[in-house]
Amino acid sequence: MDLGNTIKELREVRGLKQKELAEKSKITQSYLSLIEKNKKEPTLAILKIISETLEVPLPVIFFLSINEKDFPERKKEAFEMLRPLIKNLINDFFITHHNQLG
Repeated sequence: MDLGNTIKELREVRGLKQKELAEKSKITQSYLSLIEKNKKEPTLAILKIISETLEVPLPVIFFLSINEKDFPERKKEAFEMLRPLIKNLINDFFITHHNQLG
């Protein structure tokens, strides 16, 4: 699972600087930096605040964070087939659509 990179990508898509997201999420920029580099695991409460600030449901952030290491070998092929389809749907609904409404 790559929560840090997912949060960073969503922040950048929203056009937020790290400092802005940190301030809006009521955490320090250095803590957010550590989260984005996967050097600190945020609590569920912090993740919820970040997801609300990014206007992306927390389960969506979790899904976008999933990678092939999170699946047993026998299910990796199915994951690789479904992931792009689901990710495109999520991006269309929660990311692109949001920016168009912005």
